[in-house]
Amino acid sequence: MFTGIVEEVGRVAQVRAKPQAMELTISCVLILEDMKRGDSISIDGVCLTVSSFDAQTFTVDVIPETVKSSTMKELKTGARVNLERAMPATGRFGGHFVSGHIDGVGVIRSVKKEANAVTKTIELDPQLMKYMMLKGSIAVDGTSLTIFKLGHNTVAISLIPTTREDSLLGEKGIGDKVNIECDLLAKYTERVQTAEPKISRSWLAENGF
Repeated sequence: MFTGIVEEVGRVAQVRAKPQAMELTISCVLILEDMKRGDSISIDGVCLTVSSFDAQTFTVDVIPETVKSSTMKELKTGARVNLERAMPATGRFGGHFVSGHIDGVGVIRSVKKEANAVTKTIELDPQLMKYMMLKGSIAVDGTSLTIFKLGHNTVAISLIPTTREDSLLGEKGIGDKVNIECDLLAKYTERVQTAEPKISRSWLAENGF
């Protein structure tokens, strides 16, 4: 579980391509402080598991499904990435519930500066719009943000100076792709509402009622 508050911007030190999969080595500083093999790290919003690490880098495997459904396949050596460690049980939730399970890839369609904020409009897969709500939460490249405007297949988010300084979202421009995670609570609510009820007339009859 993550909060969507980026802790550090790391850099891709090496990309090893595999059949339909890949292995990434990331250089960083802060994230390595208490790292252990098996730790979960959010890389641009994607939850990945540390397979090995040393004093300057850590390595993760990216499975085929993650390669297909995220921007991981576009990472090259030297690329910079948002990093966040999994939240400790005693930590403070500064963002919102973020699982690191990407729901799709969005495309930035417009960028507009307004006073001390920068508003970016992101086009989404139409199937994801049902999870979007005005003033609701969304994770973009692992950054917890609030939805300020809804369009037909778009959402608008506004970046304060701190977010632009501490994450890579401030550098993303028109046409750039970003990882999208919908609000976890919205997805669970939909699942509960659409799940087939366990108790039915036939179930009652089969169990002697």
